[in-house]
Amino acid sequence: MNARAIGAEAAVEKGWFGSHKWLILRRISQLAILALFMLGPLAGLWFVKGNLAYSLTLSILPLTDPYVLLQSLLTGHIPEKLGLIGAAIVLAFYFLVGGRVYCSWVCPVNLVTDGAAWMRGRLGIKGGAHLSRNLRYWVLAMTLMVAGVGGTIAWELINPVSMLHRGLIFGLGTAWAVVLAVFLLDLFVSQKAWCGHLCPAGAFYSLLGKWSQLRVSAVKRDACNDCMDCFAVCPEPQVIRPALKGAKQNIGPVILSPNCTNCGRCIDVCSKDVFRFGLRSRNKAG
Repeated sequence: MNARAIGAEAAVEKGWFGSHKWLILRRISQLAILALFMLGPLAGLWFVKGNLAYSLTLSILPLTDPYVLLQSLLTGHIPEKLGLIGAAIVLAFYFLVGGRVYCSWVCPVNLVTDGAAWMRGRLGIKGGAHLSRNLRYWVLAMTLMVAGVGGTIAWELINPVSMLHRGLIFGLGTAWAVVLAVFLLDLFVSQKAWCGHLCPAGAFYSLLGKWSQLRVSAVKRDACNDCMDCFAVCPEPQVIRPALKGAKQNIGPVILSPNCTNCGRCIDVCSKDVFRFGLRSRNKAG
């Protein structure tokens, strides 16, 4: 399939905005979150203080990354009350909307990896090294083990998300080197290597969102014309098939895999409007 033709039929049927709506909303979300964090140090407007590990919004709302909190607990450090409250708020939010919503709607590194995927398509780069998608869970386990054995949150020293934040604010050369390494990894070594195969944060949030309520559902799967556009744009294409093609096996239309990022791109590019957001409880086969 010609990469330039992906979503072309949807663009004809729904218009350009209709076939890019969820992508645009994701970019607005990612850039707005970045802007809120940067307004303080760059413009002195402290709507949000902190970073994605821990922040305080309007001096009232604490938000704590539960992955960072878990590492902190393993080092033997007990966070303060606001840190625990912030983690509880984040846990409740991702339980409702899906853990890997963090990856597609919040994480700024997603902008980098999506850029690499776009460039890969423009350059016609095919294939690459084979990486197991389970490798990210081993990386996650390693970061937690290092925290427990070493007594320090060592991962945050090289975490591309943290490095990107520091690079944008302070212009640190090492930070940009890490971000560039992620870009080049996805561009030349393996397609969707970082987010789809290696990132421990993505692995953690997939576990967190295993029972989340908001899901993408192939509600009109009988209308599917097998164009494969949804598979082409999905960052985790293996999650689509059971819901889309499982009617004969009495599998419901809701994508239940915790690795689905709820990015909405399958909704965008489908000219038949097969997909939409819904609740996991509406998963009757048929």
